[in-house]
Amino acid sequence: MTGRGIDPASFAARLVRWQRDQGRHDLPWQQGRDPYRVWVSEIMLQQTRVDTVLRYYPRFLQRFPDVRALAAAALDEVLEQWSGLGYYRRARNLHACARQVCLLHGGHFPRTRQELEALAGIGRSTAAAIAVFCFEQREAILDANVQRVLGRAFGLRPGSDAASRKAMWDCAESLLPRQDLPAYTQGLMDLGATVCKPTRPDCLLCPFAADCPRELDPVRAARAPAPAARRSLPWVLLWARDPARPAIWLQRRDAHGIWPGLWCLPQHDDESRALAQARALGGVLHCVRHDPVLHRLTHVDLLLHPMEVVLRPHALAADAGDGAGWFDPARALRLGLPAPVRKLLQRA
Repeated sequence: MTGRGIDPASFAARLVRWQRDQGRHDLPWQQGRDPYRVWVSEIMLQQTRVDTVLRYYPRFLQRFPDVRALAAAALDEVLEQWSGLGYYRRARNLHACARQVCLLHGGHFPRTRQELEALAGIGRSTAAAIAVFCFEQREAILDANVQRVLGRAFGLRPGSDAASRKAMWDCAESLLPRQDLPAYTQGLMDLGATVCKPTRPDCLLCPFAADCPRELDPVRAARAPAPAARRSLPWVLLWARDPARPAIWLQRRDAHGIWPGLWCLPQHDDESRALAQARALGGVLHCVRHDPVLHRLTHVDLLLHPMEVVLRPHALAADAGDGAGWFDPARALRLGLPAPVRKLLQRA
């Protein structure tokens, strides 16, 4: 049975009541109004599940307890703490933003959405969330969860075109209450994450179950065609070791593409090229081919073939610099490494 439609005038009050009774209240970034803690959580939660963030968030704050500590750290330290969270551009922007806050704002986060949005890596919705939760500004958020809630509740069709985006933002702003902004905003997040899910929504648990026109689901209607089959990339990872020091050869990856800016074992398309680089680094003593490792990314599967080459470096082999070099194993593990490479070196 199709609902008669949700009354926009009562939407906020009903959502706030539901959030106070059924919403999430014990997440670590909800304890207080420190904009640094809220900001870090908002960036980590972009395209990452809450249960994953809960494993990384306490460790990150222990290493970087405030924005000044984060700004003073080297980028490699930040990437090390981020290793395994993926979407590494977020970590680079996090570091750049911390430096902007210290340089331009004296180490204090600005209070308005417009000023927050001017900082590196902070979009309109993230800026609004910080402004609401930390400074109780009257701003609307519109992340993927909220778009889904509003789309289903009010028959809005999500889309990337300007008209669709404007309709969504107009709706989000028109629903803002005059009070209880933090509870309302958290309610939108909680409802989208725990009840109004992309597939198999728990409609019976929804505070709008009686009058939501869910059978006319614009989110479902606007769903993109099924994606093409996932790509698979076979990579040979050159694990060059100098046992005399001991040391491992690492290269920093480009700032674009997969694992941007991280230190990594050199990647090659085939073993012959990996061996050619090994011979350029030194005299090969012996070679061991390890079992392949499947590492799934959002749009591609990496089939990693670690090839361990023990060698005696040439006298002219470069020491560690900005782009490549020899690292002792302990120092290597303090760098920003891709998660599968870190696990490989840790096992060794």
